[in-house]
Amino acid sequence: MSKTGIFYSFNSTKTAKAAEKIKEAFGPDFNIVPVNAEELTEELFLSFTNLILGVPTWFDGELPNYWDEFVPALEGLNLNGKTIAIFGLGNQVEYPENFGDAVGIMAELVQEIGAKLVGYTSAEGYEYESSKALVDSKFVGLILDQETQPRQSKERIANWVNDLKSQFSW
Repeated sequence: MSKTGIFYSFNSTKTAKAAEKIKEAFGPDFNIVPVNAEELTEELFLSFTNLILGVPTWFDGELPNYWDEFVPALEGLNLNGKTIAIFGLGNQVEYPENFGDAVGIMAELVQEIGAKLVGYTSAEGYEYESSKALVDSKFVGLILDQETQPRQSKERIANWVNDLKSQFSW
């Protein structure tokens, strides 16, 4: 079985809770390894075949500082043979002009360096002005809005994980 990691900041409460729910949704038959994105190294990142990246959008559409600090190392890696899915949190009411942008920023970066990106989701049911995560009317990952749509997260996670189960190499 291929090694699958879920990378997120253990100190980011809402993202950590979402990551735990994603891990639970895979069920006991799938070994999903939690990795603290704040302690990430190139070697650790490359040790996984399947990677699930937790990338919440900060401020005005930015990557969190722990991911931003890892970007120079990431840009030097070859991700051919890696399959990556991205989830993130955003707030479509308070930040409608850059909703989920960090997911789009990370997706573009990992694709440029050879990763296969999976886990696209429907943009239906969200109300926002713009998003860098939107490509051909789909989000390039799972975007959860725990501020204005928390009740929809459980179903969105379940649907996304079911999709990933068929797209990851096990």
